Amino acid sequence: MKSLQVLVIDDELAVRQVLAAQLGDIGHQVEHVGTGRAAIDRLAKGDVDIALCDIRLPDVNGIEVMRQTLGSGVETTFLVMTAFASVSTAIDAMRSGAFDYLIKPVRVEDLKHRLVQVGEVLGLREENRRLRRMVPEPLDDSCVLPSEASQHINRMVSKVAGTEGTVLITGESGTGKGVYARRIHRNSLRARYPLVQVNCGAIPENLMETEFFGHLKGAFTGADRAKKGLFREADGGTLLLDEVAELPMALQVKLLHAIEEKQIRPVGGEQTRRVDVRMIAATNKSLRERVDDGRFREDLFYRLNVLQIHLPPLRERREDIPPLIAFFLASEPKRMAIDGNYSLDSEAMDALVNYAWPGNIRELQNVIDHALILAASDRITLSDLPLQVTTASSDGGPGVNASAGDDSLREQAHLFEVGAIRRAIEQAGGDRRLAAERLGIGLSTLYRKLGEEE
Repeated sequence: MKSLQVLVIDDELAVRQVLAAQLGDIGHQVEHVGTGRAAIDRLAKGDVDIALCDIRLPDVNGIEVMRQTLGSGVETTFLVMTAFASVSTAIDAMRSGAFDYLIKPVRVEDLKHRLVQVGEVLGLREENRRLRRMVPEPLDDSCVLPSEASQHINRMVSKVAGTEGTVLITGESGTGKGVYARRIHRNSLRARYPLVQVNCGAIPENLMETEFFGHLKGAFTGADRAKKGLFREADGGTLLLDEVAELPMALQVKLLHAIEEKQIRPVGGEQTRRVDVRMIAATNKSLRERVDDGRFREDLFYRLNVLQIHLPPLRERREDIPPLIAFFLASEPKRMAIDGNYSLDSEAMDALVNYAWPGNIRELQNVIDHALILAASDRITLSDLPLQVTTASSDGGPGVNASAGDDSLREQAHLFEVGAIRRAIEQAGGDRRLAAERLGIGLSTLYRKLGEEE
């Protein structure tokens, strides 16, 4: 069970001290107060997971503490404590929002049992939030990629998934770094806890600290409620730092401390909090070069670069393209609510296999989506593909054969250009001006290459 932040509320100091010691012994972080007013003030900060609250307090009773706290929007779970003669009052407290009640004097085994139950409920709450945020996985385990590079990646993923080691995944944009990070988490011992993903390049620098470490209510102007932060959201699970090279230097220092000490301090807070998080970092930049340039801390680099997995670009593993196409032809129509069983003709397949894929797997997925939307039938042809695929040169140019018989290379290139232009005109509904704009050439150039007059 992961560590919880607990507040013990009781007017008897001895009771508070005993409960705090028992909770601390099983790994929780505990504070205690002796009055209802002090409890309300402390709970208002919003970072307490569980309030263990006596109903009878010298100023504000426990039920009122709970009502004011929950009414302000703070998500603290209450366990109320009461003498046996006041069980009916405890039941009233549950009707007002308490999770459960405990009879005083509290037995440590009963307390442990309740905390396990609360922990499970909090875990389910976080899992529901995570599922609501999830987007469909673009590439799942059913897609088997045959290239030697992909097989090597799969073996690496299998080996590192069962460990607690920090993983650094490198590769160009669109190669599937997030897919493999999620696969590592899904096959790890932390799979029942959250995988929290953050794009380090998408957060404004002045918000990064609160985004990662959270803040207390009132920590700064506009902080009208507490924020847990990414580390607490990922507690027990995995934190995926996408585009980690974009982290500013100031945050790199604090991130290094959090990884080494396994503790964080929310903005506006005075106490640190233990967190148990596995780190996976991903980048399309060279962290080694950034270290040499002074833009990335060397000590953080070595903390992240424990187990490295490099994803080669798609153009270097072309044998993976046909199974990827087959996977997307099967999965994308369902995702896009398109009916039909789609396939590619040989010309379209050749163009896709020979294309350079600067956007890698992500671009291939987008190209298939484009073709599915425009296809006139279940058989996708060359004319259904986007112009950047049918007109771009890829390793000599799709459709250009340098070793062809009697035709010169120049003649083959001309024939290819003419074919691409005619397909563009067809896709533009016969509008030659629009076709020229899409091809990025002038209208006069289009007519000249077709041997026509304007």
